[in-house]
Amino acid sequence: MANNNDVIGYIHSVDSFGAVDGPGIRFVVFLQGCPLRCLYCHNPDSWKFKEGQKRSANDLMQEILGYKSYIRRGGVTLSGGEPFAQMEFVKALLSLCREHGIHTAVDTSGAIPLEVSKEGIDLADMLLLDLKAIDPQECLSLTGQDNRHALQTLAYCEQTGKKIWLRHVCVPGYTLDSGKLAQMADYLKSFQCVDRVELIPFHQMGSYKWEYLDTPYRLGAVEPPSAEEMEQAKELFRTRGLNAV
Repeated sequence: MANNNDVIGYIHSVDSFGAVDGPGIRFVVFLQGCPLRCLYCHNPDSWKFKEGQKRSANDLMQEILGYKSYIRRGGVTLSGGEPFAQMEFVKALLSLCREHGIHTAVDTSGAIPLEVSKEGIDLADMLLLDLKAIDPQECLSLTGQDNRHALQTLAYCEQTGKKIWLRHVCVPGYTLDSGKLAQMADYLKSFQCVDRVELIPFHQMGSYKWEYLDTPYRLGAVEPPSAEEMEQAKELFRTRGLNAV
């Protein structure tokens, strides 16, 4: 466990009143830097490492404590980017939250090897695990990396009883496919650590960032899924005993 609360992290942004990144109202810290290059990423400006605002864990904790009364039934969520790519900072901040009795969640792609992320997983109260695909080759084509680390992370959480909200983005023509979703649901149905499955509809709200960054965006013509399509996707998980929302 990190004892140096002055360890520096690179922060993309913060949201002091997050309502979709874990239970309750949460202070969300978006860390800068990600090893993946997801085709549908809505924050490509968070990819590069060692950019953004430099903050110490202690300094950021003081800001969080200013909102403690608002997040008392929620907590703090570390998101990104990929939080576990800045492990020393994450461990320091999670430790400080624990000292102050604040619930913590880490929103992770599981892209970081378990031998690196394990300490952070242990310190967090729960994970929001964004599982890109069950098939390793599909995951590679979607993100630039296969899913071995994500599946190892899931298995470790099952072994240790770490609560997970599993997330999956439904992209028409890519991941919003009944066969692929059924395969994922069949894989997940035996995991006791998976408290809920959040199926997230693809959207175009971050597409302007790709243009701003002069980065080719392959999904510009893809329409968001309909409410009916999303309900059908959720039903595939519910019929297998999973709490899909």
